[in-house]
This record gives sequence, structure tokens and C-alpha cells, in this order.
Amino acid sequence: MTDPLHDPAAFRATAAARLAAFRRTTVPDSPGMRRAGVVVCVVHDGDAPSVLLIKRAYRGRNAGQWGLPGGRAEPGETPEQAALRELEEELGLRVRPDEVLGVLDDFPAASGFAITPVVAAPADPGPLRPSPDEVHSVHPVSLARLAADETPRWVPQLDGGRLLQMRLGPDWVVHAPTGAMLWQFREVVLLDRPVRVADFVQPDWTRR
Repeated sequence: MTDPLHDPAAFRATAAARLAAFRRTTVPDSPGMRRAGVVVCVVHDGDAPSVLLIKRAYRGRNAGQWGLPGGRAEPGETPEQAALRELEEELGLRVRPDEVLGVLDDFPAASGFAITPVVAAPADPGPLRPSPDEVHSVHPVSLARLAADETPRWVPQLDGGRLLQMRLGPDWVVHAPTGAMLWQFREVVLLDRPVRVADFVQPDWTRR
């Protein structure tokens, strides 16, 4: 069997099947809650499929933070539509409907947003065209790196909880919300282990 961590076609087939079988949870509407969408965008980077992470521009909301391409939903727009629109605006990548493989759980961010992660794998994304107004830099993370045993680390907290750190490279650590969504992608899509992440600890600076 072809390895989905290294073969793009095998990844698309495996991911679509696992996401179709996954019973996702949603965050219900509530006063003050806002909707947003992000894309776990898998592209062929060199020898292996990789997820695109961005470091946001050093201005505006979430300045300099690690994130997945995406943003808030406009009036009349679904989070899924917002995610794909923002992917094109931020990185110049357009995803066809048949290239969307599925959707993971809504994540209730401490900032007041309910974030919907859309998993997509464009077959021919073309060159990246990052928007300098929104994106400082783009960083591919291989699926093999996401699936590696040493990537997630759990740090005990004083209140008894545990803080997830996704260690994606030397001096490269990503926390929730983005880290939580990457961890669920890893568990559900790459390792076929359905998990939930809504209660994950979020660092105080993510509340801004």
C-alpha cells in the first residue's frame, strides 16, 4: 500500500475517507461569538506532502503569530467559504470544491472566535503569492513531521491541565488554537485516531 505520508494521491484518498467517517462537532451560536475558518492546506513540497503554515505580518491582529491561512467570516459567508477566500487572499492559492477533503471540529478560541478547520489538497496549486499585508513568511511542514512521535509535547500546568506544544522544528513551537487543530489533523487524518480538542489549554496571549 502506498504511504499517504509521502504520496500525494494516497494522502488525498486516505484523508477523504477518514474525514468522511469522522463525526465532527460544532460550536453553537452564542452572544458575542464570531465565526472564522482556516485551511489545513496540503501541497506537494519537494519529495513529500506538506501543510502550509504562515507567520502573520507584524501588524494588526495576531501580529507575528504562527497560524493556518484563514480569517473571520464576512456577513452571509460560511466559515468554509471564508477559509478558502482567505487562503486565496493570503497565499494566492485557489482550491476547487472537489479539492476540499473534509472538515474537522470547530475550535472555540479564547479570542471569542469559533474556528472551523477545512482540510484541502489542491492538485496543482501553482506558485505561492503571499500577501505582504497579511503574511510575513510561509513555512511548509511535512506530514511525516506532523505524524512523528516527538512532535507533540505536553507541558503540565499549575492548575493540573496540560499545555500542548507542537514542536515542528528547532526553535519552532506552535500552541493552541493552531497547535490544537494541527494535532487533531494529525490524529484523525494521519493516524486514524478520532480525538477532540475543544478543551485544550490556550496561552494567555491568544486571547488578544
